[in-house]
Amino acid sequence: MSAVAERILRVLEDLANAPEGKTLSELSTALDLPVSATHRLLADLVDQGYVRKDERRGEFSLTMKMPSLGLRFLSAGGVVDVAQPILERLAATSGELIRLAIVDGEQLIYVAKAQGARQGIRYDPEMGRAVTLSCSAAGMIWLAGKSEEDAFRLVSQQGFGMPADFGPRAPTTFKALLPMIKLARKNGYATTQDMFLPAMSSMATPVHAANGEVRAILIIAGPMSRLTDERMKELVPALMSTATELSEASGVSPMLKQALHNASHTESAGR
Repeated sequence: MSAVAERILRVLEDLANAPEGKTLSELSTALDLPVSATHRLLADLVDQGYVRKDERRGEFSLTMKMPSLGLRFLSAGGVVDVAQPILERLAATSGELIRLAIVDGEQLIYVAKAQGARQGIRYDPEMGRAVTLSCSAAGMIWLAGKSEEDAFRLVSQQGFGMPADFGPRAPTTFKALLPMIKLARKNGYATTQDMFLPAMSSMATPVHAANGEVRAILIIAGPMSRLTDERMKELVPALMSTATELSEASGVSPMLKQALHNASHTESAGR
């Protein structure tokens, strides 16, 4: 990848985490680039319609052009069309937020959701973001299907979700994380509390292809006040049966087929 292309992608990724926008100096500092170089990159992105500048405040932010590309890609891939009715049924059963994250190379990306909570606290993380592997139920159950060496490499590559930025019980070492991965492997699903976010719970299980490869992760998430240990145990059958239904239905989705192909290729290359 050329240096310019890499810098452009870094600008887009940084702005994707700052919906309120950033000034030129803030971006320059965050990206460790000279102000002049950052300005040239932003000018090109503004010209192409990917970034807008608030002239009054001097802040740059993403336009909807980039999100619209992602949404068109998801629509063409069939993920949402295939999964949405199934996710909606589990949302109605659980009364909580349901998420689907697909395997994209060596990361998990949230691509679809259904909200079951009609009142009170509603948990709704941003779409399109990568799953933090070390402190999420989705990450733990995905890592449960890996060797210990691969799990360590993937978490080290991404970095740990620190308690100050996530939940107070987020593990900060692989030694602390490993027993959780082993328990998830034994149970066939993972649960977390106070890890991904303070006072929030989540549970997750894999969505498999016909050959047993993991192509996606199904997640239920909500506040600990509702999604207690007892409630999560009650929801295990619904979680597992929904994952099976998704496994059977996802064969019609080109994107999930491609995700499976990519995952299989990655596994083969690592052997």
